Amino acid sequence: MGWDADFTRCFDDCARSVRFTAFLLCGNHHEAEDIVQSAFLKLYLAGPRLGLHGDLEPYVRQVAVRTFLAERRRARWRRERLTDAVPDLPVPAMLGEDRQAVWSALAALPPRQRATVVLRFWHDLSITDAADALGCSEGNVKSQTAKALATLRARLGPTYAPITAGDR
Repeated sequence: MGWDADFTRCFDDCARSVRFTAFLLCGNHHEAEDIVQSAFLKLYLAGPRLGLHGDLEPYVRQVAVRTFLAERRRARWRRERLTDAVPDLPVPAMLGEDRQAVWSALAALPPRQRATVVLRFWHDLSITDAADALGCSEGNVKSQTAKALATLRARLGPTYAPITAGDR
């Protein structure tokens, strides 16, 4: 099998998971699609050169997280442009009230903290694996996770204590 077959299998197996990860990170389906597209393009271009084989999902997820963080860093320098027309906004999916509250609180976290929470608790990565995916130290993952959980606890209150406990 060649690289094209490996890439196609990887895309078929993990595109949905990576797309949902991107959505959890950015909270917007359109932006999530852009992140996934960029991540898979980078994977496709780098794969033959890097000799990637086997389970490619952790690598493409790492690329997606780093793409999200890079976009957020660039976004700080962009200014909002005002227009006369109101944009069409997507209708959020019908979610339970609890799920919507948790997702809103997650979306309010700074990008780096949101990334650590998604990697640690949604993807169940170890501190070491999350640090590798984010390109930072294990201590940074620990501190970002602790700050994120404290923020989530403060925003969600005692009703959501089991969700924000962080016990693994």
